[in-house]
Amino acid sequence: MWAIDSIIAVCLPALAIWILISGLDDLALDAVLFGNWLVTRRRRSGEELPPAEPEKPIAVFIPLWREAHVIRRMVEHNLAAIRYDDFRFFIGAYPNDEPTLEAVRELAARFPNVHLALCPHAGPTSKADCLNWVYRRMLRYEQDSGTRFAIVVTHDAEDLIHPLELRWLNHYCGRFGMVQLPVLPLRMPFLNLTHGVYCDEFAEYQTKDLPVRGLLGGFIPSNGVGTGYARWAVEALAARHDNSIFDPASLTEDYENGFRLHELGCPQLFVRIQLLGGEPVATREYFPARFRQALRQRTRWVMGNSLQAWQRHGWHGGLRQIYWFWRDRKGLVGNPVSAAANLILTCGLGTLAWSRLSGTPWAIGRISGALPAWALLYGTFFLQLERVAIRSACVARIYGWRFALGVPARVLCANWINFFATVSALAQYAHARVLRRPLAWRKTEHSYPSQAALAGKKRPLGEVLLRRGLLDAARLAHALDSQPPGLRLGEYLIELGHLTAGEVYEALGQQNNIPFETLASASVPVRIARALPAAVARRWRVLPFRVEAGTLFIAGPELPGDEIHTDLRRFTSLEVRFHLITPANFEALADDLLGRVKQ
Repeated sequence: MWAIDSIIAVCLPALAIWILISGLDDLALDAVLFGNWLVTRRRRSGEELPPAEPEKPIAVFIPLWREAHVIRRMVEHNLAAIRYDDFRFFIGAYPNDEPTLEAVRELAARFPNVHLALCPHAGPTSKADCLNWVYRRMLRYEQDSGTRFAIVVTHDAEDLIHPLELRWLNHYCGRFGMVQLPVLPLRMPFLNLTHGVYCDEFAEYQTKDLPVRGLLGGFIPSNGVGTGYARWAVEALAARHDNSIFDPASLTEDYENGFRLHELGCPQLFVRIQLLGGEPVATREYFPARFRQALRQRTRWVMGNSLQAWQRHGWHGGLRQIYWFWRDRKGLVGNPVSAAANLILTCGLGTLAWSRLSGTPWAIGRISGALPAWALLYGTFFLQLERVAIRSACVARIYGWRFALGVPARVLCANWINFFATVSALAQYAHARVLRRPLAWRKTEHSYPSQAALAGKKRPLGEVLLRRGLLDAARLAHALDSQPPGLRLGEYLIELGHLTAGEVYEALGQQNNIPFETLASASVPVRIARALPAAVARRWRVLPFRVEAGTLFIAGPELPGDEIHTDLRRFTSLEVRFHLITPANFEALADDLLGRVKQ
């Protein structure tokens, strides 16, 4: 035990000095943020909405590789949720990714503001390369249509875009060349530590680091999604880099673009997290929930943001720039040190317990008993407690105090994930340098929220009715004020005689991006109606009416939830697509068709 204690005692001062330096660095940012809060708190009015301004055309770029399982839901949901009209999706895909191509072509056929950007070569290359071809597709669309997009926004296939995001970008991109809105992980179960690490780190980084970075004049790295570029900034990047607005050789093109624009003198803005109705105004998504997936993604981040950026940009740009390079790269040392500190703490506590049980002196106490050494250790311990407290406060603001109670455990988990990611990044980077090979881009697997998670994210039905001119504001206000408990707004408007069932259901279809139609019994073949057992069809109030290209089309008067999808998968291997029909239309079809189906 003496040998172990001796090793620990020798390592402790070096570890403590590093933790002290890094902790004081973090403490300085905390002080700046707190000072800014004291100065500006009287000027803040709480919840804010973007001002009503004329809409400028916005192009949303989405690069894909093997995303057929999420892109349909992503586009359908966001088209229904976004409270902005003048925008278009440009979606990049590769010719050797046929399932994704088919999904995007189907979306483009259904929605006039969705456009396929086909890369001319097989994939995958890199996200940046795909985005550059999306940019070229946008230019061709502008030439053909006479439209000129004022803002370009980047998103991924798993993104839950905030309904007000484009309105905020429309407001800010008149003054700033690059605007970054917050990006926050969606909540997952408390015991999912890996995903919880993302929640903790993003909550702290975007509550503290990015705002302070802007206050102190540092460059704002793009988060890759939720980033808006004013058109003049896009053209400045294109002119400087041979029409490539994203660097195809960079593993983290988002970080690189933030630095590039800063070097070009482009004003940048990070829009601070604010809560509307208790929910943050941010792009939301699921991050990796398994250790292997998180390790893969974080290895790429370390290689791109730290090692590749160091290779490309060195330590130039004055003290201010060097400081932010230090912040971005100190994890190369800090991540291994944090893991080592956890290991040494565990070993030290073990040897202390053994010394108490065996009655032998504790070697660490002998070797490190000098007052300066223990003062250093106590000081670093205080800094670690302060770090955990700050992170917990950031997490509690977004996810609640119950979730924040898990921060101490997740800090330990994060230390080891980041340690292995740093070791993996250093090994891969060294291997590529020795063999003189380019760094390989590795894609992260994506998932999309369930129907239950998406509930309440869409435009309100009343707003859809107003935009369609089916209802005036006075009648809508009266209906909302007098709406009986338990009666849905659409049903109440039909009961009042303000709208027909067809008008309400057509608006519901637009709200949820589900096609609405009226079906005649004669147009539904009996063999198609028999695709599901009659008892199942009646239980869920759905009716199969068409089979086409491996898809079973089902109509019903209720919006489909996750339970319906889960149950119907037991009876068909086909992909299920829903259409809306009125209750009266469904009852007529059921009386005519389900009665002839064998029970």
